[in-house]
Amino acid sequence: MKTHIAITSEAINIYNEHLKLVNPRSGAICVFIGTVRDFNREKEVNELYFEAYEKMALLTMEALAHEAKGTWPLHNIVMVHAIGFRKITDPVVFIGTSSAHRDAAFQASRFLIDQLKETVPIWKKETYQNDSAWISTHP
Repeated sequence: MKTHIAITSEAINIYNEHLKLVNPRSGAICVFIGTVRDFNREKEVNELYFEAYEKMALLTMEALAHEAKGTWPLHNIVMVHAIGFRKITDPVVFIGTSSAHRDAAFQASRFLIDQLKETVPIWKKETYQNDSAWISTHP
């Protein structure tokens, strides 16, 4: 079982992250890629800016991966989130799992992205034409 967890200020290379999921025992690879969209909250978005409490974010992501490993029969897990400025259509989060069968990969990937959004200390600021706003994803 391989796990790759990262917070990066670089562009997320989707191909390289996908390669980390490949395993000869895996018949399923499930990937979620979150990207910057151009419209939110009835406003046109120009760009996003992400900040993270990196040490805590990485620890939380590791804990989520550990929980997923204990719940589903996974082969590999990849969780990468970008920080800094991102333009429209840029990938900002890559979540991937591989397993023998699709059900485990689908369920684990959904769990990982949902829990990342709810619990990992990463914050998003949207920039619009005339203003900006920090968007909370945490309850």
